[in-house]
Amino acid sequence: MDEKLKTLQQWIDESQRIVFFGGAGVSTESGIPDFRSVDGLYNQKYAWPPEQILSRTFFDAQPEEFYRFYRDKMLCLDAQPNAAHKKLAELEAAGRLRSVVTQNIDGLHQLAGSKRVWELHGSVHRNYCMRCRRPCAVMDIKEGTGVPKCVCGGTVKPDVVLYEESLDSATMEGAVMDIRAADLLIIGGTSLAVYPAAGLINYFRGKRLVLINKSPTPYDDRADLAINLPIGQVLGQIEVR
Repeated sequence: MDEKLKTLQQWIDESQRIVFFGGAGVSTESGIPDFRSVDGLYNQKYAWPPEQILSRTFFDAQPEEFYRFYRDKMLCLDAQPNAAHKKLAELEAAGRLRSVVTQNIDGLHQLAGSKRVWELHGSVHRNYCMRCRRPCAVMDIKEGTGVPKCVCGGTVKPDVVLYEESLDSATMEGAVMDIRAADLLIIGGTSLAVYPAAGLINYFRGKRLVLINKSPTPYDDRADLAINLPIGQVLGQIEVR
């Protein structure tokens, strides 16, 4: 494994247009649970699987139950950036990392200092009235009860992409543009099983592809380097030169 880390360090040193594409595994190291990992108390609290609750159909039909789950499982506002978030921000500040493409909605990359972040699935920190588009602060949602309402009477919806909703086209275009122009693509903390986000790997035309994930992914055989360790443990050992 030391040899793999040395190789990764060398490739980062030699690259000028790095793009990082990350998934839930980046956030779990900050204590944010993957909502797909149902805990032992889950079925005592919710009568539906998380994928159903986080669908647009469910949000429209049962917004009270949606927000009960959302406040309980999705708003982890006390979480702090981990070694992976911090190292990526350092690489960007040093001019080596062009951007972060993330499937996470927690805003931890920005909290760590990253500037160019493509949030494929939106962010819990942005919330808008569905009627008048007036923004609503995330703490108002976290500390409130029931379905949050705007002063105009409209229902407030988090700016997150629910199941059955399309990804934002401008965000996708920006992510594709950066991935296509990257000389090194590092993919970490994702099993590459959620589409269309996982399909972004197909736009990479650069020199080297690195996959870092605790468990193997379906794309490991396409990678120039695959490391089966937590992303924070790996990036935390990288030096920014």
